[in-house]
Amino acid sequence: MLAAVLDTDNPVHVALRRQVPHLSVRARCTCGCDTAYFGLGTSEVEPAPTGPGTVVAAEAQLVTEAGECPGEVLVFTQGGYLSWLGVRSWSDGIEVTPAAACHWLQTRS
Repeated sequence: MLAAVLDTDNPVHVALRRQVPHLSVRARCTCGCDTAYFGLGTSEVEPAPTGPGTVVAAEAQLVTEAGECPGEVLVFTQGGYLSWLGVRSWSDGIEVTPAAACHWLQTRS
């Protein structure tokens, strides 16, 4: 999912993509919102130039084959390091899961 959201033309995203091989999912939100919190060995990678604090470094709206927009994916950083990924639903009628989000992101043009 991160590969689909982090654009290879954006320098910040390129720096964040270099962090992906060093990531692990350390926790998931228990409320059902499909947020994954990352663990990252920051000594192994350089921070991306996102600035200090918490930043939404990337976002992508999810669009179904029928053209509906049931939610979004948000990638957060803290101090330039990947911190967590959230899959958000805006729809009561379409189930937005990480698997569905991956599918919709891969099929977008």
